[in-house]
Amino acid sequence: MSEHSAGSRSNQPALAVTRANLRTYLGDATRKQQLVTPIFDLIAPRYDRFTRAFSYGLDARWKDELIHWIMRDIGGKHVDALDVACGTGDLAIRTARAIPSAHVRGIDLSDQMLALARSRLGHALQRRVTFSHGDLARLDASRASIDVATAGYAIRNAPDPRAALGELARVLRPGGRLYVLDFFRPASAVWRALYLGYLRVAGVTVGWLWHRAPAAYEYIAESIAQFVSHDEFASWLSEAGFQVTSVRPKLLGGVALVSAVRR
Repeated sequence: MSEHSAGSRSNQPALAVTRANLRTYLGDATRKQQLVTPIFDLIAPRYDRFTRAFSYGLDARWKDELIHWIMRDIGGKHVDALDVACGTGDLAIRTARAIPSAHVRGIDLSDQMLALARSRLGHALQRRVTFSHGDLARLDASRASIDVATAGYAIRNAPDPRAALGELARVLRPGGRLYVLDFFRPASAVWRALYLGYLRVAGVTVGWLWHRAPAAYEYIAESIAQFVSHDEFASWLSEAGFQVTSVRPKLLGGVALVSAVRR
């Protein structure tokens, strides 16, 4: 579950992944990425294992659903696709395998994640899939140059999620499609308390056992608490210039798949 997005390279020392810094940096859009990138550099070696364990295997099913949507909408057409905050490259590779004529570029700010993504590329995919350092807040792509964009657990982690949607709208061609899989803030107060409570306890435990850094996975619950519901997210998409075509909630609204077309 890819958890990183906007920011830039810096010569400053990496910020320590501590609970104190989690409280200080997460709510500050001007400094949030200074925390997010070090978190994902830290957890990269165990990221795929964590994704499978924390979702009880559901993450793979959700991604399969998203890929099915892409195949349904795109068919066999040639497309230029962009996977933002690509992490270990899961969605980018799945997209390329599902659409043999697609050329896919995955971008991320975590060098450790990018190294793992590149290591997963077999020879057959190396001609159609590339992974490079890239910033969701300032996409290195021309206006209206992309046919398909995917965002797996990405938008929530941008310092300014609404601005990130604006960037995606800028680079997608009219009629281009955006596919999102992410955590969202459940609308039900009771379920929200239970859901976030579980994620906090589990995250702190795993963060300590695996990295001696409880904040590494506690970040997930804290970032969801500061995010929006999938209904509010759909409104953001509309404001950014998209027409929402599908919303499929999971876990009583704690996760959702969303597809939208650039108007």
